[in-house]
Amino acid sequence: MKRIGVIMHGITGRMGYNQHLVRSVVAIRAQGGVTLSTGEKVMLDPILVGRNGARIEEIARRHGIERWTTDLDAALANPDDTLFFDAGTTQMRGSLLAKAIRAGKHVYCEKPISDTMPEAIEVAELAARSGVKHGVVQDKLFLPGLRKLAMLKDSGFFGKILSVRGEFGYWVFEGDWQPAQRPSWNYRSKDGGGIILDMLCHWRYVLDNLFGEVQAVSCLGATHIPRRVDEGGQPYEADADDAAYATFELAGGVIAQINSSWAVRVRRDDLVTFQVDGTHGSAVAGLTKCWTQHRVNTPKPVWNPDQPQTIDFLRTWDEVPDNIAYDNGFKAQWEMFIRHIAEDGPWPYGLMEGVKGVQLAELGLQSWRERRWLDVPALTRQSMAA
Repeated sequence: MKRIGVIMHGITGRMGYNQHLVRSVVAIRAQGGVTLSTGEKVMLDPILVGRNGARIEEIARRHGIERWTTDLDAALANPDDTLFFDAGTTQMRGSLLAKAIRAGKHVYCEKPISDTMPEAIEVAELAARSGVKHGVVQDKLFLPGLRKLAMLKDSGFFGKILSVRGEFGYWVFEGDWQPAQRPSWNYRSKDGGGIILDMLCHWRYVLDNLFGEVQAVSCLGATHIPRRVDEGGQPYEADADDAAYATFELAGGVIAQINSSWAVRVRRDDLVTFQVDGTHGSAVAGLTKCWTQHRVNTPKPVWNPDQPQTIDFLRTWDEVPDNIAYDNGFKAQWEMFIRHIAEDGPWPYGLMEGVKGVQLAELGLQSWRERRWLDVPALTRQSMAA
């Protein structure tokens, strides 16, 4: 059995702990490792890194992990640990990735890979020059609902895709009557908060990979809840955008509209849903489920505001069955990246994909400031050098 030592930074946060440590690395260890194409196993040997030693030690003990430290430099200096993972704050990520790459480590990280385009490009180019394996989390592509959408597209179900409409979000409590379910830094600009920087990075890889490369964007942001209460019970000014209303032009003439909000109450099938309309059929997908309606069984409503609607539209859709057992999306991508390291398995999600996400987020913020459409230039080595 092969061993890969993993330096895990930022695992005390919600995503780092739940999705990456518990549901990915700990789960992979519990199943006996990652199976390679040869049948050989790769076991992950993590060392947890953080500033709060007592908290890191408690997490390590809870999950049977022997190694932890508060000394990141010492961890990076250990030649036996070859992979660095980061799920910490966005503002620190670029410098941490660069430090790990210069130490000769492969790197894998959450998105955004930076809060600025120049730093994102610098880190991606450093990784390319260094020859290390590198990757960015693109978790939504591994969700069962979106995998079903991809299957429908690949089968030709939609015919020509016309449009995509996405709805993402939920009500994040202000912190006064009930504790907020997201950390307060999300709502402070100085700490790297804002839904545009967070979510447009997601929508870039979803749109690029499933429906067509993003070619132009128009985005309107908003700070709907300007005052919140932090984890210590102290009121603070929430000056970062908590909602974004964006329209995208995609390659092939597809139009996409995605609303993202932490100030919306959910009356739909899931916290995120995508409706894809095509000439031959339509589909609506959430995180796990997907419903379809084909051209041949589309109902024929007639507009008559003077009579109650007689069609139960929700019942006219058919659910795509779960014919495949879908693993946790984060874990599936971890396994894919480990195979990329161990046997050079396929891996299309390098840091350049992370650069594209930061690019779209910056253009979204610029579009909001300038109140206009902006083209999304193709990223090439020449364009990045300029």
